[in-house]
Amino acid sequence: MATRNTDASTEQSTSDLGRRVKAARLANDLTLETASRLCGVSRSALSKIENGLMSPTFDVLQKIVRGLEIDLGALFGSASAPNASGRRSLTRRDQGQRHAYRGYQMELLATDLAHKAMLPFRIRITAHTLDAFDDWGRHEGEEFLYVISGSVCLYSELYTPTHLNAGDSLYFDSRTGHAAVSTSEEDAEVLWMATGGVVPQAGT
Repeated sequence: MATRNTDASTEQSTSDLGRRVKAARLANDLTLETASRLCGVSRSALSKIENGLMSPTFDVLQKIVRGLEIDLGALFGSASAPNASGRRSLTRRDQGQRHAYRGYQMELLATDLAHKAMLPFRIRITAHTLDAFDDWGRHEGEEFLYVISGSVCLYSELYTPTHLNAGDSLYFDSRTGHAAVSTSEEDAEVLWMATGGVVPQAGT
């Protein structure tokens, strides 16, 4: 029953995200073709995302954020005022915004804050081999991951595979192609933070 509820929550979040992407495109008075060119995402993929038929990877979400000049947090329903002093956010257990894509079941935390300098996720890594991915993950910024349970192998374009167990952590440059898989029998769980390149800046 818990798995069924989680799947339904993930599907609803994908649908909600798609509607927000479409609303942002229409607010900028952009056709699918123009938005596709600005975002560097195919027209077909963008249409599927808008209609909740495709769950985009983090890399694709970042392209959409930059192309449409919106805040990534807003795609997940964040609505707080930017640059407010003394901000804080509380996320109760299992109350984050869920998003799934190949190899990962993500829960975005602190979703009530927009324009964040970093994006915290709790991720269940369902991929157990690199075959689960079409390509390396690669985007602007830096990332940090901490293994909560299970074991993980982070593959990289520049380094030999790095094996991590519960309690281990790793900080790396997001621009280097990377992919993480679970090497334990069960799916690994990690706290994953991404920073940089996700909040549009004037003139970029």
